[in-house]
Amino acid sequence: MAEIVQQRIEERIPELEQLERVGLFTKKEVKSIIKRATALEYKLHRLIVNKEDFIAYIQYEINVLELVKKRRVHIHYQFKKEEIEFPIIHRINSVFKRATNKWKGDVQLWLSHAAFCKKWATKGQISKVFSAMLAIHPDKPALWIMAAKSELEDRSSSESARHLFLRALRFHPNNKKVYQEYFRMELLHCEKLRKQKNDLETAKMDLGEYEFSPEILSGKLAEVVYRDAAGKIKEAEFVISLLNIAAIFDFTKELQDFILQDLQDNYTEDSLTWDFMAKRELEAPGAGEELHTAKGRASDINRREERCCQVYEEGVKTLNTEPMWTCYVAFCWERLKRKTNVQELKEKRNERQLGVLQRAHDSSLLKEEFYTTWLKILLSSGDDEGAASIAMAATQRYSKSVSVWSLSLRTLMQLGSGDVDRLFQEALTHINPKESLPLWQLQVQWSVANQSPEETEAVFKRGQLSAVPAVSMEMKESYLDWSFSTGGYKKARKAFTSLQENRPLSKAFFTTMINIEKEQETPKMNFLRDYFERALQEFGTSDDDLWLQYIQEEMGTFGQPENSGKIHWRAMKFLEGESVERFTCRFTLMQTGHL
Repeated sequence: MAEIVQQRIEERIPELEQLERVGLFTKKEVKSIIKRATALEYKLHRLIVNKEDFIAYIQYEINVLELVKKRRVHIHYQFKKEEIEFPIIHRINSVFKRATNKWKGDVQLWLSHAAFCKKWATKGQISKVFSAMLAIHPDKPALWIMAAKSELEDRSSSESARHLFLRALRFHPNNKKVYQEYFRMELLHCEKLRKQKNDLETAKMDLGEYEFSPEILSGKLAEVVYRDAAGKIKEAEFVISLLNIAAIFDFTKELQDFILQDLQDNYTEDSLTWDFMAKRELEAPGAGEELHTAKGRASDINRREERCCQVYEEGVKTLNTEPMWTCYVAFCWERLKRKTNVQELKEKRNERQLGVLQRAHDSSLLKEEFYTTWLKILLSSGDDEGAASIAMAATQRYSKSVSVWSLSLRTLMQLGSGDVDRLFQEALTHINPKESLPLWQLQVQWSVANQSPEETEAVFKRGQLSAVPAVSMEMKESYLDWSFSTGGYKKARKAFTSLQENRPLSKAFFTTMINIEKEQETPKMNFLRDYFERALQEFGTSDDDLWLQYIQEEMGTFGQPENSGKIHWRAMKFLEGESVERFTCRFTLMQTGHL
């Protein structure tokens, strides 16, 4: 091993001598490089090698390269790159190759090699890296796309890029992203050829027998890709994505028309087609004379939106489904949110939105989240009666949805409806008990604000009897808080005493009572001990924080510090798993005053 390392170091001598001779590095720096390189070489030639050693070696060599580059700029010396940088780059490539051969499955290592090749202008090497990587990882479409892009952008080879995309499609014949990037590549290639042709014509150069193919210049290769893609992936969303890519290029009008016609002929059963066709009407050219005034522009926008709505109307007649109505409602809402100073346009958009929401609701095809939009519009316009009616209708349409019940009940609470109490009971019979906590919290909030203490207490009692642990625990915590705020310390202590054996209990239930006791003018340490002891019965095996709080109380003003040792001994005995180590660490910090 020592002979191999010595040989590797000797191979560096010519470049190091050049570095010193031309003044890029000092003699001391060269010695430092040799010392560091020797240590790194020994690590690479051990019997058991680590990936981290290879990465450290590569990073060190790259750092040297970067330093050489900066020194060259500093002393304005740009010669002898073949004798200085090239050997370093070659060595880094060799180490990368050894690493990727040993850890073939590490994609990040392959990509790091490719990134290095790209940065340090070894473009011939980058193709070899991607080729070797794809032989190991042909199942990753993203790598095929990266390799093809590299060929097109770094090596300006559209032929190689096309070849890679075709190979990728053999492994991934139905991959949308591969087809999209292949389609984009063909259009980029076409754009490049058109630019070359234009430049040559501008320079009036004689091309001899060479001719640019009119078919290729018009994007026929991209059309071939589209036909193949659309034949395999029959989805409107995919076709629209290809149409959007084509729209980026200014020479693809025929191709766009062809794709658009295909979309209209074969994908009318998809709501996305109608949504896309409708929104295209917004881009239609407007009347130039009207655009000089705010009112004229508003009128033009309104006409465009009306045309969009006509397409949507045709869509809901052809395709009366929830996704179709969702597209229509979402479009109207997006337009309504747009700011305008023209009151007529605002009113028109508001009227249009309400009409579409009502019709979608009547068809029982309005999505759950749009009821929020609807209620927001009605409340902002002052239509309380309409808002109450829609709130009730929403609960009938989505009777098992917690969010809909919450929204509707909040709306009715805001409007001061007299049916809120009955509706809370009705809601709890419809929804899954495991999801009912938000409704219980809302009911408590409403009851505290609007009902007598006796009725509020009855709500708490019902909640505490719930079979769902989360609801039962939350109601006990809230009841303890409410008892203290309405009846003071005595009522809170009475509530705690009545509930402390009624499982399930949460840690917050106990800490709330502890905090209430500590807020008194003269806290009773015996009561605090009782609360801590009861809490530790429930959580003493896992909650190290409770033990620490207990110790802190005993070491405080009202406690007995001599008890802290016993509590510490019990904690070490009762705690399990990682909580023992956590407790020991935090207890030490507490003793040293760092906690």
